[in-house]
Formats: sequence, structure tokens, C-alpha cells
Amino acid sequence: MLFATIALGLLIGLALGALGGGGSILTVPALVYVLGEPVRTATTESLVIVGVAAVAGTVAHSRAGHVRWGPGVAFGLAGVAASYAGTAVNGRVDANLLLLAFAGLMAAAGVAMAVRRSGSPAQAPEVYPPRDADTANLRLHSAPARASAAVATVERTLSRASEATVAENGHPTARRPADGMVMILSAGVAVGFLTGFFGVGGGFVIVPALVMALRYRMPAAVGTSLLIIAVNSAAALSARIGHVTFHWSLLIPFALAALAGSLTGRRVADAVPAATLSRAFTVMLFAVAGYMALRSGLALTG
Repeated sequence: MLFATIALGLLIGLALGALGGGGSILTVPALVYVLGEPVRTATTESLVIVGVAAVAGTVAHSRAGHVRWGPGVAFGLAGVAASYAGTAVNGRVDANLLLLAFAGLMAAAGVAMAVRRSGSPAQAPEVYPPRDADTANLRLHSAPARASAAVATVERTLSRASEATVAENGHPTARRPADGMVMILSAGVAVGFLTGFFGVGGGFVIVPALVMALRYRMPAAVGTSLLIIAVNSAAALSARIGHVTFHWSLLIPFALAALAGSLTGRRVADAVPAATLSRAFTVMLFAVAGYMALRSGLALTG
């Protein structure tokens, strides 16, 4: 049991640190189906595990300058009240129905990651020639260097294309700051509710929101996402303190393993192509979602 606990913690921490989210969504099914925890206890213990891993990942990404503290804290605070609401609803839902809904959430996360991958810079055409620095990077033999240069090139392409967009009246249009703020606040509320209800971090929602609304590059989106997950996890956990008994003999090794995994996640992301990581994780999400839906569906109908 201890070996399984540590292995699961490492896997979830690695996914969280490498992808900036998504790993936490595996915590609850791992606790319920592999380690035998009750559903509501698992959703609470998940908050501890995910929160610890997210804090460690935030520190690691901050050292590289990939955390935007102001927007990250604002995003997280936007979901605090929603996380309390999600916690209240969690206690009123049948355990098997909760797991069935969780399976739907995992499937949605898988779809979101697949869509993000299909529209990722690695598959977008290069319209503008790269800068000299990017050209030098492309000559390097390391896959991470080539990928980084390709991302930078396509981001400039998208930025120039956006600046060149012309409205019907013939004048260039620009994204209004208010539009981005509304999107961030809306995403913050949605993620806060998901964190309180399911015990997940919601990184699969946070990262795309930061990229689309604030136009963050992926390293900054990943690092800032971990900060937001830490804030939301702390808020949701505070609403549950005193209402659940923690199994510390299981929780501590799981959390420490997740912590170690999140610290090395960034190195994994540098060594393995992002598309490969995302594809493997997406397949895993669909597989686990299918298993959860089958088990919880049979329990509800039986």
C-alpha cells in the first residue's frame, strides 16, 4: 500500500508540475479506487495533496520568473466564495452521483486538453521568419530548444495577426482590457466552485484562460496556474476543517511524493515534448473517466 501511495503521489505531482494542472484531477480517483478512501474524505485529502504540490511548483516556477503574482492572486481570490459554495454542495450530493459527475469532469478535461493540443503552436504554420535568436535556437540539437523557439515564433505570428485584424469600419480592433478581466473573473469563479465541489485544482481551465485572456506564454501560464491552484485549495480546505478526519498515515507520504514530483515536473517538461506529455495524459484521463463512469453508474442503478 505504501508503494502504491508513493507511486501515485509522484505521478500526480509530475503531471501538476509539468503541465500546470490536470494532475490533481487524478488524485480523487486514486484515493478512492486504489487506496480505498471514502469519497468525501478523498475530495478533502485531495485539497491537501494538490495544495502542497501547487505551492512547491509555484516556488520552482517563481525562481524561473514564470509566476505573475498580482493576476494570479486576483484570479484565485475571485473563486474563494465559489469554493465555499462548492464545498457546501459537496456535502449534499450522493457519493456515487458525485463520482459520476467527476467522471464527466475528467472527460471534459480530456476534451479541453485535446483541443488545446490540436491548436497548439507546434501544429500551427510559421508565417513570419524567426528572429536571429530564434534561428540560433533552432540550430541547436536539443528538442526543448527547438520547441521553445517554435513557440516564440508562432506567438509573435498570432500577436501580429491579432494586431492586423480589421473591423467592419476599416479600423484595427484591439482586445478590450475589460473583456480579459471578465473572462478571468468568470474562470476564477468556475475554478473555485470546482475546487470546493470536487477537490481539484482546475488547471485545465486556468491555463487556457490565462493564455487567451491575458495572452500569457505557456511557461507563465503554467507557473501562474499553480499559484491560483494553491490559493483555491487553501480556501476550499479552510471550509472543511473540522468536518473530516484525515488519514495521516496515507496522506503524508502521498503529499510528500506529490511534492517531490511537482519539483521535478518542470525538468520533465524541459526534457519531454509538451505534445507527448499532453497526449499521454489525455488518454489517461479518458480511460480513468470511463472506469469511474462505469463503476458509479452501476452503483446508482444497482
